[in-house]
Amino acid sequence: MVNREWVRDGRAVVGWGLGYAGFGAGCGLSGTALWGTGWVGWAVAGVGVVAVGAGVATVLGRPGRWLAGGLWLLCGLAAAASWSLLMDVVTLLFGQAVDSVPDAVHKVLAAAGALLLARTARARGPVPARAALRPAPSAAPATVQLAAWAGTLAFVPYLVMKLVWASGGSFAGISGDRMYADYVRNGSSGLWLTLERWGLDGTVLLAAVGVFLLWGLVRPWGQVFPRWTLPLRGRPVPRWLPLTPALIGAVTLAPYGLLGIGYLSLCAAGVVEIRVGALGTPEQAMQIGWVGMCAFAGYGMALAVATRSYWRRTGA
Repeated sequence: MVNREWVRDGRAVVGWGLGYAGFGAGCGLSGTALWGTGWVGWAVAGVGVVAVGAGVATVLGRPGRWLAGGLWLLCGLAAAASWSLLMDVVTLLFGQAVDSVPDAVHKVLAAAGALLLARTARARGPVPARAALRPAPSAAPATVQLAAWAGTLAFVPYLVMKLVWASGGSFAGISGDRMYADYVRNGSSGLWLTLERWGLDGTVLLAAVGVFLLWGLVRPWGQVFPRWTLPLRGRPVPRWLPLTPALIGAVTLAPYGLLGIGYLSLCAAGVVEIRVGALGTPEQAMQIGWVGMCAFAGYGMALAVATRSYWRRTGA
């Protein structure tokens, strides 16, 4: 008996693979660099071709463990390729231009592929063998909620730093006026600059949204719309609604923060010199860097733990 869900998902994987391969080949033929390197386009094309093969195998018959493993491997590659997508999204939200349009397009394609491949790899067995009804709303285990608290608290020093600057104060010897001048020089949008003048920082607002998402993943109200959502109250929350930003955030912030901590550790050990950039001194750069990277790493890892728990608790 043909498993219609496998056929549907397999066709979607084939379509994504063709698009991903075409994009990579286009970059390779035109000499467009991805990640600053010309050969990456051909690597992207290769991943897309393999994905087409995996999708065709999924459509033709019930896949075995080897195919599920291959789909998870492709999912991991796609997730790694999309790791800094969130930074581009934040940049665009505040009216700034991304560093590279081809890189940004590549990250969007990779993120979409990672979600699709994960769904296809997870959806094993015939449909009747899996739960027909969505599980009842439930809170995450205590250890996962503890991770959510750790991720929330990791953001506190970062939020304090940003709010001090936005209110005109000084942090690490750098004044709020100087930070505002840097925002102007870097081409920040009028919305961003207006928020700064009101004593708010755009990244603080985004961090608040991120914490809201984190707790939605671990509390029952993240599975059924609560009373304060008015017309939506009592209705099931579509799984993709929290999982899409959560997965993007986890694969962006956790690696970014952990790599940043590793880099700062090497700088502190004297192995490499820290890049000061627009900051005044290496000491100031180190202090600000530790605050930011610990926040991103702590929140990113907590988000990954909470996302896995939500996926499993809602996985009908």
